Amino acid sequence: MNYALIFAGGTGARMNTKTRPKQFLEVYGKDIIIYTLEHYENHKDIDGIIVVCLKEWIEYLKKIIKKNGLEKIKWIVEGGETGQESIYNGIHKLMQEVPEDSTVLVHDGVRPIIDEDLITRNIKSVKEHGSGITVVPAVETIVLENDGNCVTDIYERSKCKMAKAPQCFILKDVYDAHQKAIKEGKKNFIDTASIMHHYGYKLITVEGNSENIKITNPVDYYLLKAILDAKENSQIFG
Repeated sequence: MNYALIFAGGTGARMNTKTRPKQFLEVYGKDIIIYTLEHYENHKDIDGIIVVCLKEWIEYLKKIIKKNGLEKIKWIVEGGETGQESIYNGIHKLMQEVPEDSTVLVHDGVRPIIDEDLITRNIKSVKEHGSGITVVPAVETIVLENDGNCVTDIYERSKCKMAKAPQCFILKDVYDAHQKAIKEGKKNFIDTASIMHHYGYKLITVEGNSENIKITNPVDYYLLKAILDAKENSQIFG
């Protein structure tokens, strides 16, 4: 069994939007989160979807899910104070509802440009290796700095990758890792892959593509529109 966990708990402060969180911004008449959800809705191997959402936006989310005819969203749960806590809320709900050996695909609601093949390859990676972490090659130099803004190390670019989404695991494994973090009071993991790595789980990479952007800043919004335009034009002009 394969379940998508879509995280839509962010407020979008860096987008400078005063009216709605970034996942609910519209692009060509459709909320960004709907573009994301449709990829999992339409994938034949996804058995269900859980969405973690800001409490005050849950009713709106239900309305646009119904409007767009999405049928695989089985659960909507309230987000927490941090991204880590919000994802745990979704993982905890899944542990109550589905087999613990299910595959869970953790994905940002504001990362709408993926495709069927990427989902398929991540599911296959979990079945074969226990995890699947979407990555793309680093295209710029990665440096490490200290508190004084002094570069302390420069990494060889050819060996560096940038983690994207989905990040995929066996449900019980990711639940156990979150439980350990809670017991130890560790609350600042940047993503699920970081938690899993910290607690010693083997992470297997799955190659993605550079279009898999996260809508964080205003420029990302316009980049998303450009990518969607290009995809539409390619269907018409080849």
